Amino acid sequence: MTAKRQIKLGAFLMTDGHHIAAWRHPRAPANANVRIDHYLRLARIAEAAKFDALFLADSVGVRNEDLASLSHTSRAVAFEPLTLLSALSVVTQNIGLIGTASTTFNEPYHIARKFASLDLLSGGRAGWNVVTSSSEAEAYNFNLDKHVAHADRYDRAREFVSVVKGLWNTWEDDAFLRDKLGGTYFDTEKFHLLDHRGKHFRVKGPLNVARSPQGHPVVVQAGASEDGRDLAGATAEAIFAAQRTLAEAQAFYADIKGRAENYGRNPDHVKIMPGVFPVVGASEAEAREKFEELQSGIEPVVGLQLLSQVLGGFDLSGYPVDGPLPELPETNGPKSRQKLLIDAARRDNLTIRQLYLEIAGARGHWQVVGTPKQIADQLEERFNKGAADGFNVMAPHLPGGLEDFIEFVVPELRRRGLFRTEYEGTTLRENLGLPFPQHQAPRARPQVVAAE
Repeated sequence: MTAKRQIKLGAFLMTDGHHIAAWRHPRAPANANVRIDHYLRLARIAEAAKFDALFLADSVGVRNEDLASLSHTSRAVAFEPLTLLSALSVVTQNIGLIGTASTTFNEPYHIARKFASLDLLSGGRAGWNVVTSSSEAEAYNFNLDKHVAHADRYDRAREFVSVVKGLWNTWEDDAFLRDKLGGTYFDTEKFHLLDHRGKHFRVKGPLNVARSPQGHPVVVQAGASEDGRDLAGATAEAIFAAQRTLAEAQAFYADIKGRAENYGRNPDHVKIMPGVFPVVGASEAEAREKFEELQSGIEPVVGLQLLSQVLGGFDLSGYPVDGPLPELPETNGPKSRQKLLIDAARRDNLTIRQLYLEIAGARGHWQVVGTPKQIADQLEERFNKGAADGFNVMAPHLPGGLEDFIEFVVPELRRRGLFRTEYEGTTLRENLGLPFPQHQAPRARPQVVAAE
């Protein structure tokens, strides 16, 4: 019999929580972004709840350069994701470890080696979230006076991912014989040299890290622009998305699955997991009260700067905060997020202040405020109506917001048979229901001369 399809859940860890004022919440440590014990606790409770993965976003720069607003947030500093995930791999056994790394400000060999190492350290639980980097602030840290054009970033990203996958195929799964008696460490027939020469990269290889129990890390992607969707359809195995309405989520889901199929891929092997910002209360009134408590901690200068940042860096300081959102030029940053917010502002007739209050928690992702049953109802609806394969849970504050979701919503999902009670396997692929990647040998093979 075919097993019942179930919801996949990721824990999206944003230091002290996803709400911009989370650090001020009484249940969130104000110094969470420098405390390893905080992350160890989050990893353990998410794994005990049988979540599929932990997810860390990243930026190689401080995106908010306005000190007046930055000084009222906790977002200036954070751990580098792979360093942190490597530490968390030691205290966990089953939960996936997904980190973000940019194709714009790294080289393929660096990424292939680091994520392959994390994959081995964790016994096959690593995932790479592919991003092209969206902010000017990041470009300034890498010898640039302005950011690379959006289309050029994605052109580089396509080749980048191809090179990384080629390097991950240096070694076949059973290449290492380690035959002490015969004196042969690896089988030369199962060693492959990439020798890539392309538009953006020349990478000979080989990669000096072996394959892991899941073959290679899961490739994750989060871009929703036209270029981002195409890259996702061609390469991604899991996709983190931001759609606020059911109709938007259904359209995105169908589009990505269709693109994957057009690339000759099985659409079931692309797991779409939209972000969800849940505020849980025993009653709807209590949930609203919890949400308003977070909202009350927003400094206006912080809200305005957050909105400017999410809109692609457009300066809104010269516009009346209680007036409408002005006409904006197309950004060179996150195009899909800019369009999502402009559409919401026009559709709901929101002022600038109302719009920044609207995104202070979820930053344009789906926001649900209610009882465990109400939240489970909405998750189930999107899951069953072709809008999601799972969800990336964006706790409003940490650890409390994640603990609330696990204590109250997860049991409701289990009562409905929608979420596991035990892990299916030990690797991220097994738990996400993704196939083991068969080894694809790179083009070149080095000539091996036998010793005389």
